[in-house]
Amino acid sequence: MKSFRIKTHRLESSYQQPHFFILNKGLNSGKPLNNACPNCFVCLTDNQEDREFLFWLCFGLWRSKSFHYLLKGSVIPFVTIDEIRKLIRESSTKASCKAQAFQKAIHALQLLDTNEQKIKVTLKMIDTARQAIFYDMMKETGAG
Repeated sequence: MKSFRIKTHRLESSYQQPHFFILNKGLNSGKPLNNACPNCFVCLTDNQEDREFLFWLCFGLWRSKSFHYLLKGSVIPFVTIDEIRKLIRESSTKASCKAQAFQKAIHALQLLDTNEQKIKVTLKMIDTARQAIFYDMMKETGAG
């Protein structure tokens, strides 16, 4: 089992050991992040290998909406630190028992995430091209 600590992130804090952040408020609660933001926990690990394992475990749990049943609150839903710890600990134990299948799933998630980022960049470029075309057309007609 991977060793980790989860605690509430403070904006003035910095961390020397391998870590990542976990969003704790809103419908994206449980989403792992590389950079801190307000309303997040920090997951501290002993080494980079454990960090990667736990980051992608949380990513898979978040994508499969495993954190949704932990949400509390009616206006701004949130998850508690104890429930996050418990879910990650249980899931980590299960994933460690099926290490090869877990690594295969993580590799697939990483490939899909990379492809998603490429598609987002492409869509942004298409949107920019549309704006440029319309801007040029309006400029030629004197309407813009």
